[in-house]
Amino acid sequence: MTTLLVSHPAFLEHDTGPHHPERPDRLRAVLAALDDSAFADLARVPAPEASMAALTRVHPQDYVEAILGVRPGPGQRVQIDGDTVMSQGSAEAVVRAAGAAVVAVDAVMQGRAQTAFAAVRPPGHHASPAIPGGFCLLNNVAVAARHAQAQHGASRVAILDFDVHHGQGTQAVVEPDASLFYASTHQYPLYPGTGSARERGVAGNVVNAPLPAGTDGATFRAAWRDRILPALDDFRPDLLIVSAGFDAHAADPLAQLEVETEDFVWLTREFLAIADRHAAGRLISVLEGGYDLDALAESVATHVRTLARG
Repeated sequence: MTTLLVSHPAFLEHDTGPHHPERPDRLRAVLAALDDSAFADLARVPAPEASMAALTRVHPQDYVEAILGVRPGPGQRVQIDGDTVMSQGSAEAVVRAAGAAVVAVDAVMQGRAQTAFAAVRPPGHHASPAIPGGFCLLNNVAVAARHAQAQHGASRVAILDFDVHHGQGTQAVVEPDASLFYASTHQYPLYPGTGSARERGVAGNVVNAPLPAGTDGATFRAAWRDRILPALDDFRPDLLIVSAGFDAHAADPLAQLEVETEDFVWLTREFLAIADRHAAGRLISVLEGGYDLDALAESVATHVRTLARG
C-alpha cells in the first residue's frame, strides 16, 4: 500500500538566521535525498494549513493567535526564547507543519495510504500547550493525535519519540489522558532536563528511557526492546505517530549518543510490526531534530524506505 510524503516550500521560508542549527538546509538535504529515483513510488501532497479547530485541540486559541501574529518584516527575526526564532515566513511554516501531520493522519485513517512521512520544519515536540521552546512553536504530533481522535474515532493513539531531546511538550499533552501513550528515548541529562523514568503519566501511559552520553546503538535498541515496545504492545494503539528526530545519530553535533542509521531502521521495523498487529499498519512519522546534514539525509531516506516496506 502507498506511503505518503507531505512537505511544502513554505518550510524553507522559516528563517532562523545564519548560525542557527535548525536551518532551512536541513529540509533541503532531506528533500534532496527523497528526490532519488528509489522514492519514485511515494505519493506526494503539499502540506495544507491546519485549521484553528485542529490547533486548539492542543493549544489555547490566544496562544495560537499570538504565535501566528508574530510577523517580522523582510529580513527581520523575532527571538521567542533563547533558542526559538520567528521570521517573516515562520507563521505560514508553523501552521503548515501542523497541517502536514493532520493530512498524514487523514490519509492513513481513510485508507489512502498505510504510512506517511511529514518532512516539516519547524519541529514541534518541545512545544507545550501554552509554552514554545527548543526550536518549537506548535506541537505537530500532538495536534495530529487529537485530530485522529476527534475526526477519525481513534481510541488509543501512541506517540513514539526517538529524538535525542525529550519531548516535554508532547508528554504534557499525553500524561493526563489514558487514551494517549507517549514513549521516549533521549540523552539525559540534556535539554530540556525532563524525561526521568519516574515520569509515568496517569496510567503508565508515559514511558521514558533516559540514556547517558555515549550510549551506543545496542543499548539504544535494548531500551526500546526491553522497556518501551512491550508497554506499547500492551497499549494496543490503533494509530502510531512517530516523532522522528535523528539527532541521536553518532554524527550529530548537538548531543553525544552513538546511534547509527541501522538502529533507526531496526526501530522503524519494530514500529511497523506493532502497527500491523494493532493498527491495520497505520503509522505516520513527523520530522523533529537532526542537525548533521549528511546523517540526517541518510537517516530519513532509510526511515522512509523502511516505511514503504523497502
